[in-house]
Amino acid sequence: MCTVTYIPVGDKILLTSNRDEKGVRKKALAPIVHTVEQMKILSPLDAEAGGTWIGASEVGTVMVLLNGGFIKHEPAAAYRKSRGLIFLDILSQEDVLSAYKKINLLGIEPFTLIILEKGQLFECRWSGEEKYIREVDPGQPHIWSSVTLYTQEIIQKREHWFTEWLHQHPQPSSEDVLSFHLFGGNDDRENGIRMNRNNEMLTVSVTNIIGDKTSANMFYKDIIHQEQSQLSVSFVQQQPVS
Repeated sequence: MCTVTYIPVGDKILLTSNRDEKGVRKKALAPIVHTVEQMKILSPLDAEAGGTWIGASEVGTVMVLLNGGFIKHEPAAAYRKSRGLIFLDILSQEDVLSAYKKINLLGIEPFTLIILEKGQLFECRWSGEEKYIREVDPGQPHIWSSVTLYTQEIIQKREHWFTEWLHQHPQPSSEDVLSFHLFGGNDDRENGIRMNRNNEMLTVSVTNIIGDKTSANMFYKDIIHQEQSQLSVSFVQQQPVS
């Protein structure tokens, strides 16, 4: 939920997310294919609220969530619904971008969605008051860091790590990307790609999606419990990836 990379490699895309959470949060459930609003979705599940932060739907849409919109915010005492459940409300629709535009987000904590739909890549931010949509180039690599955990200075530093790593791995494999998400910027324990702040806030898992025109394969690594799993979902209609 807090560090996301997107990398196109040939006819595939690699979308990878580090979930940074409080150490006391319940263990998430490993990825499953479940049905939401008659849509099959491949995703891990949050054990507390039942939502998720990354997933692929059977119509070929891939989506990932980061906490926060544009700036670090002060959390309210309570929100109407969890962001992870809002995520599923949106991903369960055939036209995800349209669903994001239409959904009522008042009373929902700020977040950022990265959406890959029908070959187009979108960065969608909810500030807590307004929605913003920016189309980004699906043919180029990108990295996002949560504004709730990282200052703009640190975000730029992480972008530099990513750029340097890409120079060394111009055609990375999923294993290369996982290594970056586990060890990138490792000299900086508090702000590295895999972070740990006194075991109070830390990277608890890494999820990697390899997508092409016919399916999405999800690899999930639970760092805390040293468990991993892999699962795929086939698309009911072929989707362009770039």
